[in-house]
Amino acid sequence: MRVYLVIMDETEEARVALRFASRRAAKTGGAVHILALVPPQDFVAFGGVQATIEQEARDRAEMLAASAAGALQSEGGKLPVISVRQGEGVKVIRDYLAEHAEVAALVLGAGADSPGPLVTHFAAVSGSLPCPLFVVPGGLGDDEIDRLS
Repeated sequence: MRVYLVIMDETEEARVALRFASRRAAKTGGAVHILALVPPQDFVAFGGVQATIEQEARDRAEMLAASAAGALQSEGGKLPVISVRQGEGVKVIRDYLAEHAEVAALVLGAGADSPGPLVTHFAAVSGSLPCPLFVVPGGLGDDEIDRLS
């Protein structure tokens, strides 16, 4: 089964990438994995404050991923796999790909003004990835995505 990995955050590009991946998965009998990233938090001298900040960031990422998963399920009836991980984005994604050999494609959305740090990094090293990289233009509308996927 083809698995499409989408990196979820609060950007429009992520929403476009998720729609593209969900349409591809539906057409190929595949599945979608959503990976929500929790960036490392700036260090705060007081441990309790640090823990609260980290938990709030994790809660926000989990809520975002759950919301996206719910939307996919209501549209296609299939619930995606959700993972929330903390750390530097590139390393977390590489680790996830190494742990999940079933991932058939990494799907990222590119911003209209600039591709973004993940697209920039993974496009530069795409030849060494264990799967193809799909870069979806973030400016595409739903009808265009449906037509292309």
